[in-house]
Amino acid sequence: MTTTSAETVIAPARAQSAAASATVRRKQGFQHGGWFVAPFLVLFALFVIWPLLRGVYLSFTDANISGEGANFVGLDNYREALKDTAMWDALGHSAYFTLLVVPCITVLAFLLAMLAHHIERGKWVWRLCFFAPFLLPSTVAANMWQWLFTQGIGLFNETFGLTTPWLTDKSYAMLAIVIETLWWTVGFSFLLYLAALQGIPGHLYEAAKLDGANAWHRTVHITLPMLRHITGLVVALQVLASLQLFDQAVVMMDFGPGPELATRSFVQYTLEQGFTSYRVGYASAMSIIFFVIIAAVALGRMVLLRNREEGAR
Repeated sequence: MTTTSAETVIAPARAQSAAASATVRRKQGFQHGGWFVAPFLVLFALFVIWPLLRGVYLSFTDANISGEGANFVGLDNYREALKDTAMWDALGHSAYFTLLVVPCITVLAFLLAMLAHHIERGKWVWRLCFFAPFLLPSTVAANMWQWLFTQGIGLFNETFGLTTPWLTDKSYAMLAIVIETLWWTVGFSFLLYLAALQGIPGHLYEAAKLDGANAWHRTVHITLPMLRHITGLVVALQVLASLQLFDQAVVMMDFGPGPELATRSFVQYTLEQGFTSYRVGYASAMSIIFFVIIAAVALGRMVLLRNREEGAR
C-alpha cells in the first residue's frame, strides 16, 4: 500500500516535470527557429510589405515620378480608374490572354507528361526537351519568337507556307504571344504533372488491366481522378501568371502596345501611366485594383477547392 501511494504521488509530479520540460524545449526551439526565419522576414518586410503599404499610400495622392509635392486626393484616382476605358480594355486583353493560355497549357502539359512517363527509350531526352524552354529568360524566348514570326524572314511562315502578319495585325498579334507563351512556360506544368504521375501506385493500373480496362478507361477512371489536385494547382498558378502578362507582350511588340493597342496588358498600361505619363499616384491606384482582382481570383479558387473537398466527403 505504501509503494502504491508513493507512486500515486510521484506520477503527477513526473507528468508536471515532463510538461515543463516540453514547454522549455518548445520555447528554445521557437527562439532558435526565429533566428533562422528572421532574415527572410526582414527581406519580406522590405521588398513586399513596405512597397505594398507605400503603394496604398501613393494611391491616395497625386504623386509624380519625382516623389515631390504629392497632395492627398482621396479616392479620386480610384474613381478615375474605374471610368478609364483604356484600363478596362487592357484588363480585357489580359483576361482574353488568360482564357486562351490556361486551358491549352493545362492540356498540353498533361499530354507531354503522359508521353514522357510512358515512353520507354530516351526518357531523359524527352524530359529535357519539354522542360528546357522554361529555363530561358523571358526576353530571350520572346526575341526568338519575334524573329520566327517576323513576316518575310521568319521561319514560322516559311515552314508552314503562310503569309500571316503575326506581329502587325491585331487579329493575330495576341495569338502569336499565346503560341510563344505555350512553348516557353509549358515545361513548368509538365514537370508538376510528371511528378504526380510517378506518384500514382502501379497496382491500381494492374488491377484495372485484370478487370479488362483498356488504356482509355485507365486514363479516365484512374489517372485523371488521381491528378485532380495537381490540375487545380496548375490551373490556379497559370491563371495568376497569365493575368500578369507583360514581358513577352512588350518584347515581341518592340516595346510597344502592339497593333492598335491589341496586346497592351493591364500591367503594361499601369507602367505606362507611372513611367511614361509620370502619374505615380494613379498607377498605384491601378496596381491596388489589380491586386484586389488577383486576390479575389486566388480566394475564389481556395473556396471552390474547399467546397469540392467537402462535397467529396
